[in-house]
Amino acid sequence: MTYRGRLIFPFVAELHQLDTYATAQDPDGAGPLESGYDVDFRETVNVPVEGQQVGDDARVEKAPIQLLCQVEPTESETLNQLFSGAVLSTTTVLIFHFTELEKRGLVDSDGNPLIQIGDRLGALYNTRGQVVQSFPNPPGVYVTERRPIGFGLHSEAPQRNLLAVRFDDREQGVTG
Repeated sequence: MTYRGRLIFPFVAELHQLDTYATAQDPDGAGPLESGYDVDFRETVNVPVEGQQVGDDARVEKAPIQLLCQVEPTESETLNQLFSGAVLSTTTVLIFHFTELEKRGLVDSDGNPLIQIGDRLGALYNTRGQVVQSFPNPPGVYVTERRPIGFGLHSEAPQRNLLAVRFDDREQGVTG
């Protein structure tokens, strides 16, 4: 067996994966929408709600999962000025170990991680289960990039060992 390294100072990430099948279903029954996705932008749509300016997101998520990770904070609540007002911006990078993903069934048969663009980070916990930081939704922080960053430490049989996943918020220029 080859040595694939380990995470340094691990935390636990709570991920909410996008359920693409359930989101694609009709979100408003007899209403005008036929799918939870916009056909042009391939983004989830907002379902109109009486008395709300924005409505509710048609996004449907699977049950949350918890995974060990290493946290690499980049930007937290940085002020951005928009025409509609001030908006805070957050970026976080989490490092996952492929052995953890493989044990949890989060790597497909082609070796691709099943953490997808659009999955949402709900919170970070310490290894005793205490909340260290939560990420309110909206605006939420979502996977915008995933890339392998480590390709093993054993010279005879090298394997991937680390996956960097970047989470960014979605700018909310209007609130409901």
